[in-house]
Amino acid sequence: MKVKSKSKKVNKQWLYDHLNDPYVKLAQKEGYRARAAYKLKEIDEELKLIRPGQLVVDLGATPGAWSQYLRRKFAPKEAGGAAAGDLNGTIIALDILDFEPIEGVTFIQGDFREDSVLRQLEEQVAGRPVDVVVSDMAPNLSGIESSDSARIAHLIELAVEFAQNHLTPRGALVCKVFHGSGYSQLVKLFKERFKVVKPIKPKASRDKSAETFLVGIGLKAPVLPADNEE
Repeated sequence: MKVKSKSKKVNKQWLYDHLNDPYVKLAQKEGYRARAAYKLKEIDEELKLIRPGQLVVDLGATPGAWSQYLRRKFAPKEAGGAAAGDLNGTIIALDILDFEPIEGVTFIQGDFREDSVLRQLEEQVAGRPVDVVVSDMAPNLSGIESSDSARIAHLIELAVEFAQNHLTPRGALVCKVFHGSGYSQLVKLFKERFKVVKPIKPKASRDKSAETFLVGIGLKAPVLPADNEE
């Protein structure tokens, strides 16, 4: 009984915090599906990553707040960031979960870890250079730190690999990561692949959360195998 009581108390506290969260209120006011929109907005405003005319891939897109932000950035200025109508840019979103349609956003439902889903994404990209990849992907966590860290790292490694294969030379990758076991190895991976690496903890990311975001800008040239000929 004590456990249930504690659980109810935690749920009530979360609900209270959520309903009184200024970013939740702002998302409701501005028509975003989740407060997460302001995480990407803050990263973009600091680094100026998103511009009209780009091709952007949104990984882990559900419920769609990041795609909404991208769509508004691509709407003509005279439309005032409209959620419908003309779109100067291309957004391809992917998630394992259902995604309520957003006008102008191409959505693929599937597990990014599966080769068949990756092929669907590559078919949509159709050989075009990608300007920005944004990833809010996170696995279902088990509570076992070593196992969870490995799952998180695997998703990020796949996102980095996709970015390396498809980004323009000056393109950018934004990835959600978590402080803790394996974090330093992910920073090292980004530094190996990108010319500029910035860790950012947006104000919209809750203080209690271990999440932060790694941003890699500008691909480094791939390291060629050493010539063994004498």
